[in-house]
Amino acid sequence: MTALSRISLSALCIGLLTAPLSAQESASTAHPAVWPAVQAMPQRDAKVEKRIDALLRAMSIEDKVGQIIQVDIGSINPADMRTTKIGSVLNGGNSGPYGDEYASPAKWLKLADEFYDASMERTDKGPKIPIIWGTDSVHGNNNIVGATLFPHNIGLGAARDPDLIREIGRVTALETAAAGLDWTFAPTLAVVQDDRWGRTYESYGEEPQIAADYAGAMIEGVQGKVGTKNFLAPDHLIATTKHFLGDGGTGGRDQGDTRVSEETLRDVHLGGYPAAIEAGTQSVMASFSSWNGEKMSGNKSLLTGVLKERMGFDGFVVGDWNSHGQVKGCSNEDCPQAINAGLDMFMYSGPNWKQLYDNTLREAKEGTIPAARLDDAVRRILRVKLRTGTFDRGRPSSRPFAGKFDVFGSAEHKAIARRAVQESLVLLKNQGVLPLKANANVLVAGEAANSISQQAGGWSITWQGIDVPDSAFPNAQSIWKGIEETVKAGGGKATYAPDGQFSAKPDVAIVVFGEKPYAEFKGDITNLEYSPGDKHDLEMLKRFKATGVPVVAVFLSGRPLWVNAELNASDAFVAAFLPGSEGGGVADVLFAGADGKPRHDFRGKLGFSWPKRPDQYVLNRRDPGYDPLFPFGYGLSYAHPGKVGALDETRPAGMAEANPSVFYGRGQTPPGWSIDAEGVRQAGVDRRAQEDARRLTWSAAGGKAAFSAPRLLDLSRETNGEISLVMEYRTESKPAGKFTAGLQSGDKVAAVPISGLLASAQPGTWGRIVIPLQCFAARGADMKAITAPLILQSTGAADISISDVKLDYVSTPMSKCGDEG
Repeated sequence: MTALSRISLSALCIGLLTAPLSAQESASTAHPAVWPAVQAMPQRDAKVEKRIDALLRAMSIEDKVGQIIQVDIGSINPADMRTTKIGSVLNGGNSGPYGDEYASPAKWLKLADEFYDASMERTDKGPKIPIIWGTDSVHGNNNIVGATLFPHNIGLGAARDPDLIREIGRVTALETAAAGLDWTFAPTLAVVQDDRWGRTYESYGEEPQIAADYAGAMIEGVQGKVGTKNFLAPDHLIATTKHFLGDGGTGGRDQGDTRVSEETLRDVHLGGYPAAIEAGTQSVMASFSSWNGEKMSGNKSLLTGVLKERMGFDGFVVGDWNSHGQVKGCSNEDCPQAINAGLDMFMYSGPNWKQLYDNTLREAKEGTIPAARLDDAVRRILRVKLRTGTFDRGRPSSRPFAGKFDVFGSAEHKAIARRAVQESLVLLKNQGVLPLKANANVLVAGEAANSISQQAGGWSITWQGIDVPDSAFPNAQSIWKGIEETVKAGGGKATYAPDGQFSAKPDVAIVVFGEKPYAEFKGDITNLEYSPGDKHDLEMLKRFKATGVPVVAVFLSGRPLWVNAELNASDAFVAAFLPGSEGGGVADVLFAGADGKPRHDFRGKLGFSWPKRPDQYVLNRRDPGYDPLFPFGYGLSYAHPGKVGALDETRPAGMAEANPSVFYGRGQTPPGWSIDAEGVRQAGVDRRAQEDARRLTWSAAGGKAAFSAPRLLDLSRETNGEISLVMEYRTESKPAGKFTAGLQSGDKVAAVPISGLLASAQPGTWGRIVIPLQCFAARGADMKAITAPLILQSTGAADISISDVKLDYVSTPMSKCGDEG
C-alpha cells in the first residue's frame, strides 16, 4: 500500500476535521488524531536503550546541552571542541575544510579526523561521545571535487524509477562515507505547488505520490535496508528527510508561509514522510517555512504531536540553517522555544555559537528547558549515534570505506548517473528530426553545452553553483563532449560554436541553453518567463530556423518555464532539467545507432505541469481551472510520438515583473529600469562585446548615478541569506572626491564608502567590489522597500566604467562594508 493511500484510509477511518477550530485554537495547531499512524522502523533495541540510560546518567548537563548543538565548520574548529563538547558539525553550502571550497577528499577526511579526535578528548571523567558530521549530499556527494553528480530531483521525478533512486542513494552514501562523513541532509520530499520557488528542482514533483513512491527507496539506498546487515553499515549514512513540513506550499517564496488547511497540509505535503519513517529515516529536518503564520521550528503540534507521537518517529529532529532564530521571540543565539517544541538539535552558523551554548545551558539549568525534554532530545541523538556504530568504529579514517577515493567517479557510478540522465529527459516536441544520425554533420551551440557547472545546477561544489570551473568536475563530461564522442564514433562530424556561427551549413544544430545555476533566495522568481530581457538564446534558435537548419533544443532548467517562443523556433525540444555530471546521457537518447534505430528511447514524464503562460506559476493537476500547455505525466517518445502546433507567444499585459538579480549587464538594465544621472555623463564602452559596458564620468562638482527600479524591491530575504551587491568596474582615473555606493529606500540613501577601494585599483583594469546587503541594512535601509538598488555618488570628479551590477552569493566578500571592511 502506498503512503498516499495509507493517508486516505487513515483519514477515512478516523474522520476528517468535522468542526471548525475553536477561538482558542490556532490555524497553525495540528490535530494528531487526524494524521496517519505509521509503523516506524527500526524497532527499538533494549540493549541500545540500556546503553543510552547509562550514558545519560554519566553525562553532565553541559554534556547534554552540547549534544543538541550543531555548528558549521566555517564557525568552529577542532580546538574549540576540546573545551566545549558539541554534538555535531556540518559544512554549509560554501564551507570547505580549512576554508577551501575546492578541497581534495583527503582534506575532508583529515578534518573529519581532527573533529572526531577533539570530541573524544576528555580531561575529566565524563563519557566520550563522538561527533557526527552532516553534509548536503543532495545529488551525489556534491560538495567534493571529483564526486559523481546525479540529476537533481526534478529530473529523477520524471524518471519514475524507484530502483534507480535506491541505487543513487547507495552510491551517494558510499562516496560521502569515503570522505569520512557520517550524515547527509537528504532526501528533500517537498511537494512544490508554486514553481517560482528557487528550490523547485529539489522536489520530485507536484504530486505527493511521486515523493511517496521514492522516499523509502532513497532512504534504503542511503542508510541500507532495515533488518539487514547493510542497515547503517560503514558504507552507508544517516539520512535526513526534509523539510518538515509544507516547504513546497509557500507561494514560491523561500522561507515563506504555507497558508493551507490542515487537511491539505496532510494530504498534499506529508507526501513521502510515512514511507521514509517506515524505511527507518534517522533524522528529520524542520523547515524554515511557516504553517499559517507559525514557524515550523517552533510548532510543537507538528514536531512533537504529529511527527514523534502520532507517527512514532524516534530519531532526532534537526533545524535548518539558523531556522530556530526565526521562531517568535528567538534569536540565532537564544531559542528555548524551539527545543521545547520538539527540535532536538540546533543547526547554527555564525561567530557566536558559544552564546547559543551558554544561553541554552542557562535555560536548561533554570528549567526553562525542562530536564525531561533535554534528556529526550539527547536520547534521540545518542540512539542514532549508537545505531550507526559511531561509538565503535573509531576515527573516520579507520573505518572500512574511508579513504577509498577511487570510488569517486568510478566506472560503475558514472554508469548509474548516465542511466539516470537517460531516464530523466522529457521530450516535449519532435517534428520528425529525432533521432539524429550519428554520421551527420552536427553543430552544437550555446555556452551551456560545454559548462559542467550549468548542467549540474545549484548545490554543486558551492551552494549557488555559480561560475564553478570545469576543473572542479574532473570526472564529469559536458553535453557537448558527449555529443562529440557519439558523433565521432558514428563516423560523423561534430563542431562546437558557442555563438552558433558557422561557415558551412550543418545537417542539424543542437542548441543547449537554459537557466544559470541558483539555489534558495537567488532562485526565487516572480513569474515563469524564461530569461526576461535577454532573448539571446531565442535569437540563436530563430537564426538557425531562418537558414533552414533543423534545430534540436536541449533546455536546462530547475523548473518548467514559459518557453513558447523557443518551442516554436525548434523542431525538437528536450527538457533536460539539471542532468549532473554525465552529460553523455543526453547524446545517448538524441542519436540513433548504426542501424538507424534509437539507442535509447525517451522515458521521462513530467513531474510538474508545464505552463502555457508565464503567469501560470500555480499549476497543479488538482487545481481548479487546470489548463497547462503540457500536463503532469506528459512526455513523448520514439515509440509514442505526438505533434505540437504553433504556440501563442503573447506576453500577458500587466503581469508582475520578476525581481531581477542582474541590475545591469550586456550593456543594458532590465526592462523598465533606468540609470538616472545628475552631474554624470554616460557613454557606451566595450568590454566583452560592443558597448556592453557603460562609462560614467562625474564633473568636478560631483553628482550621482542611480540604477532605479520601476517598482519597490523586497530584498529582505536576500539580505538574511547573506547575498551581496556585486559591481564589476574599471577606474579610468582615480576619484578626486569622496565616493560611495548605496541603495535607496524611500527618501533614505544608505551608503558605503568605496573611495579607498577605487583609489587603490589599477586604472584600466577590470575588478569587482562586493558589498554584503547586510551593510546597507545596518545603515538603516528598509530592505523590503528598495527603489534604487545602486546609487554611485561622488563629491568630486570621477571616471569609472561599469560592466555588471548584480546580486550574488560570495563566500568571502572582498570589500566587506566598503572601505570600512
